[in-house]
Amino acid sequence: MVFALGLHGRGNQALQLYEDMLESGLKPDKLTFIGLLMSCSHSGMVEKGRMLFDSMSSVHSLSYDVDHVACMVDLLGRAGYLSEARDWASNMISSCEALLGACSVHGEVAMAASVGEGMKSVQPGNETSYVLQSNVYCASGQWEQAELLRKAMAEEGLKKPPGCSWIEVGNKLTSFVAGNCQAVSCNGELRETLYSLENEMRNFGRCWL
Repeated sequence: MVFALGLHGRGNQALQLYEDMLESGLKPDKLTFIGLLMSCSHSGMVEKGRMLFDSMSSVHSLSYDVDHVACMVDLLGRAGYLSEARDWASNMISSCEALLGACSVHGEVAMAASVGEGMKSVQPGNETSYVLQSNVYCASGQWEQAELLRKAMAEEGLKKPPGCSWIEVGNKLTSFVAGNCQAVSCNGELRETLYSLENEMRNFGRCWL
């Protein structure tokens, strides 16, 4: 219930449920706090999230792990506390991924580049750092930098699993593969429509990698 409420932006209700749990004598575990921190993140409740994290050890004698740190990075990053989020992230890959996502939202290109390079040094064969860093460049309109990352991925032999969707019109199934209009089993007019949509996506700071 805590996870469900938090995921849908009902942070106050999630925290109230937690208080009810404590009053009934139930003891929270590590998973409970992941749900609580996620709830705070999705509802912008930064100070409450800090207090809950501190209470894990000070009140409930629970040690935190990488998932709790990732939640704190996400909480701080979403709220714009990027420097503090970076301090939390350190060399934890999952936390750095959350930080790169926050950099994309807040347009912090320089920090994204630094974090991305750090991720590559820790896990050179992980394509996630390339993809997330490219998203930051796309969001800021730096298409050439995004293209350089795409080429770097190819040179390293890394590939992002392509997104694919299907639509059935007139009993005919047509598939669409992200980033590869040539693979579309359709006529030229539909391809032109796809190219037009891609240009519009670029105008809104989105790209396909």
